[in-house]
Amino acid sequence: MGTNDSTPNESNQTREIPIRERLSEYPTTPGVYLMKDKAGEIVYVGKAANLRSRLRSYFARSGGDERFFVHLLDHVLGDIEVVLTRTAKEALLVENELIKTHQPRFNIKLKDDKNFLNLRIGNEHPYPRLEVVRKRRKDGAKYFGPYASASMARQTLRQTNRYFKLRTCRDNDFKNRSRPCLEYQIKRCDAPCVLDVSPESYAENVRQVSLFLDGRGDQLVDHLRERMADAATNMDFEQAATLRDQAKAVEASLQRQAVVMNRMTDLDVFGVGREGPYAAVHVQEVRGGRIKRAQAFKLGKNEAPNDVLLGQFVEQYYLDRTSVPKEVLLSTHTEDMTTLADWLSDRLGSRVQLKVPQRGERRRMVELAEANASSSLKLDQGRQKRQREVLGELQRRLRLTKFPERIECFDISNVQGTDPVASMVVFIDGEPDKSEYRRFHIRTQSTPDDFLMMKETLTRRFKRSLEGNWDIPDLVVIDGGKGQLRMVREVFLDLNVRDVDLVSLAKSRLLEGQSGDDMDRSPERVFVPGVKDPIVLRQNSAPLYLLARLRDEAHRFAITFHRNTRRKRRLTSSLDDIPGIGPGRRNALLRHFGSLKKVKLASADELSQVRGISQAVAQTIFDTFESDRTENNTQ
Repeated sequence: MGTNDSTPNESNQTREIPIRERLSEYPTTPGVYLMKDKAGEIVYVGKAANLRSRLRSYFARSGGDERFFVHLLDHVLGDIEVVLTRTAKEALLVENELIKTHQPRFNIKLKDDKNFLNLRIGNEHPYPRLEVVRKRRKDGAKYFGPYASASMARQTLRQTNRYFKLRTCRDNDFKNRSRPCLEYQIKRCDAPCVLDVSPESYAENVRQVSLFLDGRGDQLVDHLRERMADAATNMDFEQAATLRDQAKAVEASLQRQAVVMNRMTDLDVFGVGREGPYAAVHVQEVRGGRIKRAQAFKLGKNEAPNDVLLGQFVEQYYLDRTSVPKEVLLSTHTEDMTTLADWLSDRLGSRVQLKVPQRGERRRMVELAEANASSSLKLDQGRQKRQREVLGELQRRLRLTKFPERIECFDISNVQGTDPVASMVVFIDGEPDKSEYRRFHIRTQSTPDDFLMMKETLTRRFKRSLEGNWDIPDLVVIDGGKGQLRMVREVFLDLNVRDVDLVSLAKSRLLEGQSGDDMDRSPERVFVPGVKDPIVLRQNSAPLYLLARLRDEAHRFAITFHRNTRRKRRLTSSLDDIPGIGPGRRNALLRHFGSLKKVKLASADELSQVRGISQAVAQTIFDTFESDRTENNTQ
């Protein structure tokens, strides 16, 4: 017994030795350190040229590090693990990968490119197209961006296609088209899908697009004017007019989009802005002496000093980017600027300079970036303040027990009980958070009983919360009246769901005795548990508008999911019911022909050209869709 009692005590004493007393055990070599809380979860990842020295700085009595989590280390920190690297530059790369993998809560979280759009020109097709994508891949294609908004990316795409005549159709459409489309008729595409367009001339258009999107507008204009003069000399006046229009369009675009800086070529500018505990970094890309792009990255609450914050941001910003300029302007000196400059130089293949300008035009550019970062935060705070005022008013008017920071709304969609689905949309602080949206296939009901379908949906949703997988909402909104509200309350009682407010929103209805053109409708009403009469919010008021947005978004999300489910069922049933057709052959057919309709209209010989489809299977498919072809010919 004595041995069994002493071992745990000795073990506890070993674990309870404060980390500050073990700092001398850490190496003095470069590496990455991972701070873990007492539950073993990684809460912070950092890098250092000297691990021991860097870790000691966290526990220095002088309190030089002002980041909020540093003051919590004695209470939060359970352990520190290190990953040794050969150089400080290698530590930078490892740190970034670990931050992306673990997403520690005390590191800044730069949103990845999935939230921003890029333009891509691929090399897998002799006539490539310019397309909008979210993620950059190492596939040999050219990428331009990211763009801060979808409208900016698509506006650039429309402008480029208008003047440079790149095809807009997808590869399947290109392969199966038999005559030029409308884009050819309005002179926005040369129709390489069906007409004899030389790959060389098309490649020249692609090169011009690349110059334009790379910000080399002046070089492109000069090139276009040279070609225009050559065309005029050769009496090809139609081509000369086309080139003239292209040059004018590029010049007009450059005048609209950019401000010329004297003696500046290619550089990026980073400025930090703060409003209270919130931080943002504004980035300006200057190419060819012009501001090509500017966007703000909001980093949320972050009390790290500007030098630490900016250093981490710049590392993450360039990690997945192929375009690195020769000069980077920063609003403040950062940690390990020399290491960062060496790493960027390796990526570019030539020397990259990191500068903190103190005077002149470059200093003014940095100040402008700082002002833009602060402005973006002020605008956000103004919008958040107004939204919270609306939510506060909603809480008062509906007598909610909690401030409705997280609101969820549910809707059911089906056609007479077939393909039933449900949607859950989530608003955080009055704005939709689409990453939290969820969809449900209704499993147990095949009849159009919306009450039972909603009961299944809510039961599955709140079981997830009870299991600790999903957050609990502050308010649940249901589309309907007292009946729907009563049913949801039963679900809450069955699952012992507490501290969640519940309301139902009933649509306006036609008042009795109304006819003709001037028909009056009742206002939209809100039903609250325990309140006999519905609450009528003032029409066109902000709280009612918020509830209507929730309901309409849930309806849109459910309808879209239902249509996709129904379409998928029709697709799979008509092909999968054919003997010899499994998922692989079905997908091969759809990829080859582009649509189910074209599969149905194809001949047996055409079907047999698809990889994996034998002549016998092709004949079976052809015979199966004979009635569809007969009906199509009759029409």
